[in-house]
Amino acid sequence: MSWDPRPVPDVTPETERYWTAAAQGELLVRECQECGFVYHYPRSLCPDCFSEDVEWRESSGRGEVYSYSTARTMSGWPEDDLPLVLAYVELEEGPRLMTNVDADPSAVEIGTRVAVEFRDVDDSEIAVPVFVPEDG
Repeated sequence: MSWDPRPVPDVTPETERYWTAAAQGELLVRECQECGFVYHYPRSLCPDCFSEDVEWRESSGRGEVYSYSTARTMSGWPEDDLPLVLAYVELEEGPRLMTNVDADPSAVEIGTRVAVEFRDVDDSEIAVPVFVPEDG
């Protein structure tokens, strides 16, 4: 599971801070100052109450696998990096994010505790968060 560098994600004004923080080893989520909802994918309006009073918050980068699937073939993905574990990870802070778990599929199941790591892309100011099983 070492495809380096990974493809560059689409960066928008709403997501730029998220991607650049990842390049610095930080996983960010958004928190609504109006209703307290913590969410991911980054957007400027709270998806719960539609408030514009939202702030970035650093996540612990720890969570557990909520759901997952194993891709054994994938168009455009290097064969040496298959199979690929695609997952929803529920962060300790509450939001779920779609990502991949960089591990042998036999080491992953619903409830597996995971921690974030960051993978380089062709743009040095951006990194992609992926998760790995925690030891123990």
